[in-house]
Amino acid sequence: MEEDHSNEAINEKISETNGAEAYSWPVMRFDVPPHKTYHLSQQFRTGPNPNNFLKGVKWSPDGSCFLTSSEDNTLHVFTLPGTRDGSPGTTTTPTTGEDSYAANLVVSEGESVYDYCWYPYMSTSDPTTCVFASTTRDHPIHLWDATSGQLRCTYRAYDAMDEITSALSVAFNPGGTKIYAGYNKFIRIFEIHRPGREFEQHSTVLGKKEGQAGIISAIAFSPSHSGLLAMGSYGQTTAVYREDNLELLYILHGQEGGVTHVQFSKDGNYLYTGGRKDPYILCWDVRNTVDIVYKLYRSTESTNQRILFDIEPGGRHLGTGGQDGLVHIYDLQTGQWVSGFPAAQDTVNCFSFHPFLPMAASSSGHRRFGVLEDCEEEFSLSVDENCACVWSFCYASNEDYLNDGDLRSQYEDESLNEEPQVDPC
Repeated sequence: MEEDHSNEAINEKISETNGAEAYSWPVMRFDVPPHKTYHLSQQFRTGPNPNNFLKGVKWSPDGSCFLTSSEDNTLHVFTLPGTRDGSPGTTTTPTTGEDSYAANLVVSEGESVYDYCWYPYMSTSDPTTCVFASTTRDHPIHLWDATSGQLRCTYRAYDAMDEITSALSVAFNPGGTKIYAGYNKFIRIFEIHRPGREFEQHSTVLGKKEGQAGIISAIAFSPSHSGLLAMGSYGQTTAVYREDNLELLYILHGQEGGVTHVQFSKDGNYLYTGGRKDPYILCWDVRNTVDIVYKLYRSTESTNQRILFDIEPGGRHLGTGGQDGLVHIYDLQTGQWVSGFPAAQDTVNCFSFHPFLPMAASSSGHRRFGVLEDCEEEFSLSVDENCACVWSFCYASNEDYLNDGDLRSQYEDESLNEEPQVDPC
């Protein structure tokens, strides 16, 4: 397959748009089911573990590729095929069960991958920025080269016994100068340009009963440069801190299980949290944290998996998977369900929107217990299980939405029953 590393084309597209005023996000139409552009499954089933499954997928900040994590302790980098204009290619999903294309890079970790994240200023036009961080069981934090697969740096934290302790969550600060890592009742901060064992350590517990107890399992920074930092804990709480001095501002209670994912809205005014075995994503107003704004349902009642959700680049909708194999789209202005579509035949454990194109990626799979050798035929997986998919959404012209910010009213408008001005995905 002829591939075009679409970063240059995408950058040209953005620069051309910036020549006018500013880049305007494509208005994705969720009333029209998306098209499965690429499908990846077979390459995750090679090796000694036939029950290997994906645990998450994350787009690179420049949108040129996405990164997956799987149960076999590997991280895969997939470059997004594209055309000269920066739009996704026209490759369709193979009907024979073969993968659409192979991974450009496979990184093998020594133990189970707890968390991973891209460098926020990653760009394929600058190879020095093409890195991502990962944390694994019984290992320090690793900084990997996304083009060569070489280990760039190692950041080590030690406990009271002078033994390496593993971070359960990692995140780069918005400036890309530090790595924030979550531990049990501690947050440690590493200078990205100073690898080794030097770090700042802050306790999340104040006194005996105050503060945020438990393992810090999720970290998110406000995208509005307000200096706020949210951290979720397996102690079923989410705390909001100041980024500069890690001063605790307030603690949010309400999650039924340990918090596994936190994410700010695009304007930084709202915070969304999800927990283990908790069927609801909670929406909080960071300006008034007395009550929950609304709850978004997803099917996660009987799984210990971390189910990751995402907000589309326009900031208007949220997409999340679940055990039912569906992706649900919610209107963040009203908290109402907008649409849904089947993404896999097993648990959709992650759904991630492209940074600026009308596309998204999903990963699916869950742990299946071993069976007897004479029952191997019953244990065979279908093509739509333990897989990663790239979806292309239809989108309308932004001119159709300038006079109305409520997309739900546009979906109900009879004019959309006519043939809209839609660019094929």
